[in-house]
Amino acid sequence: MGFVKEDRTLVWGHRGASGYAPENTIQSFELAVKQGADGVELDVQLTKDGKIVVIHDEWVDRVSDGRGWVKDYTLAELKKMNFNRTHPEYKRAEIPTLEEVYELLAPTGLTVNVELKTGVFFYPGLVEKVMKATAKAQMEERVIYSSFNHYTCRYVHEKDPQALVGFLFGDGIYRAPDYVAELGGNAIHPMISNVQYPDFLADAARLDLPVNVWTTGQGESMLPLVMEMGVNAVITNYPDRMLKTAEEVAKGVKQNV
Repeated sequence: MGFVKEDRTLVWGHRGASGYAPENTIQSFELAVKQGADGVELDVQLTKDGKIVVIHDEWVDRVSDGRGWVKDYTLAELKKMNFNRTHPEYKRAEIPTLEEVYELLAPTGLTVNVELKTGVFFYPGLVEKVMKATAKAQMEERVIYSSFNHYTCRYVHEKDPQALVGFLFGDGIYRAPDYVAELGGNAIHPMISNVQYPDFLADAARLDLPVNVWTTGQGESMLPLVMEMGVNAVITNYPDRMLKTAEEVAKGVKQNV
């Protein structure tokens, strides 16, 4: 599929097709593939016994029938929990390992945005384990790493200067494209409202930094506009909806040229 857009804005499933299936589960990623997403975004953390699991929150309470921190459970203990809480219409959903998700996605050609969750707990060894799993799955050219912890972003580049890294942030970074470029980033992953900052997209284009926006839901109405403005990708809970929007916007742009 490729990391940089060609004919239209790319659509990456946020934690899979999480608007329809339990987030960050095999079912959610399978659905994103079926809906035609160009890629998926997922989150990784380490278990008590050092295994890489795919989950967003540092605790399991919101998404499962369990309680407590991810880091305090072994993989076997986490596998016993039911991670269907965001979509109980699915009777059973397991927490997957990164290796299991790679096995599912390897044949698809999709881009995989791996968010390293090192904001609350630093998870020593997480970067090395994730990069080893990526290499073993032969996914290096299809994976872009990201993190809200920009020390982690820099560390990824120190470990492998060829690795693709996107800097995640919510808001408030002055001249963010220049900041990301200075730190060696390959892309910017801002909350969608950031594109309204003065010269944000122009500066990103000047620095050859693809802009991959994400939204927590409040910014959905802005998506057609930011697609017209030239963002590279949108990270969304609803890949099917956004694919239709992206195609419609691309068609309209071509007609106006």
